[in-house]
Amino acid sequence: MQRYIPNLLHKTFFLGLLSIFLYLSFNVLKYFIVPVVWAVIIAYMTWPIYTWVQKICGVERRNLGAFFMLLMIILTIGLPLGFGIVVLQREGQSLFLQVQQQIYAGHFTLPSFVLQLPIVGTEASRILAELNTNPDRIFQNITTWLQGHLSYGRAVLSEITRNLVKLGFTLLSLFFFYRDGQSLLKQFHFALEKVIGNRIHHYMTTISDTTRAVVYGIGLTALVQAILAGLSYFVADVPNPLLLTLVTFILALIPFGTPVSYGSVALWLLSQGHIVSAIAVLAWGICIVSSSDNVIRPLVISGATQIPFLLIMFGVLGGIASFGLIGLFIGPVILAVLLAVWREWIQELKEDTSQN
Repeated sequence: MQRYIPNLLHKTFFLGLLSIFLYLSFNVLKYFIVPVVWAVIIAYMTWPIYTWVQKICGVERRNLGAFFMLLMIILTIGLPLGFGIVVLQREGQSLFLQVQQQIYAGHFTLPSFVLQLPIVGTEASRILAELNTNPDRIFQNITTWLQGHLSYGRAVLSEITRNLVKLGFTLLSLFFFYRDGQSLLKQFHFALEKVIGNRIHHYMTTISDTTRAVVYGIGLTALVQAILAGLSYFVADVPNPLLLTLVTFILALIPFGTPVSYGSVALWLLSQGHIVSAIAVLAWGICIVSSSDNVIRPLVISGATQIPFLLIMFGVLGGIASFGLIGLFIGPVILAVLLAVWREWIQELKEDTSQN
């Protein structure tokens, strides 16, 4: 009994001291959590490519292999991103000028069925009449509103600066994850094995497959849908098709975002009197663009890693609300990992019951 009390005090003191240091460590590192998580996701998804690069550079030259892999990531993501920003700026400015010219020409219209809708149609007709008769007033109101909200512009600039700093820390973390990733993963596995036991290896394999399937499923589906929708924009001769394709890709990452994109384009074509083009874009979107999800997702997410659509939708929306942009991937992955562990646990229970 006398020996038990000092041991209890020692353990209590140790746990209390550990809790304090964990809390202090979190406060120190909380500003770097998002960049590190981005680096983990990128390193995890590109690890097979890094393995190939490391073989070319030599197994012992880990710094060189990590540097070349980081350079490939920068060129692969940075160049298209820079091109997209330039296109977005050019086509966005062109779109604004086109809308401005149309408003000043006094020919801004909406489909007749919209103007005939109860309540909505009356208000839309009033706004259109005011817009076409006095366009200067609209732009004056917009200018006044912008001048009264200049603080938003400063906030946006500050947010862009912060994101550039986060990008720098992400790239720095990514270099070390490539260089020391295997060592870190072994330590992580060893620590979890001490806590959970040998079944952690099976859990980690299932979690790895599920995570890769979810991330690839969301990203690849959004990319293919954006390309397919972009083809219809080009064929229908919609203004600024590259800009609209980029917007479609962003919306495609969110559940039910793709129909909003091509549906808006079809409505705009309808408002301009291009009825055949509007119907073609809408039909292509429903039959091909939205249906491609049913083809791509089963190819990427298959077998035991089947994820219910409802779970992915909740994961994406809840992830964005909780973590911001990175929540697009973190949210579904968290729920998918929980589902994978649940399925593995149920399977183990079934095996134990059958053996008994």
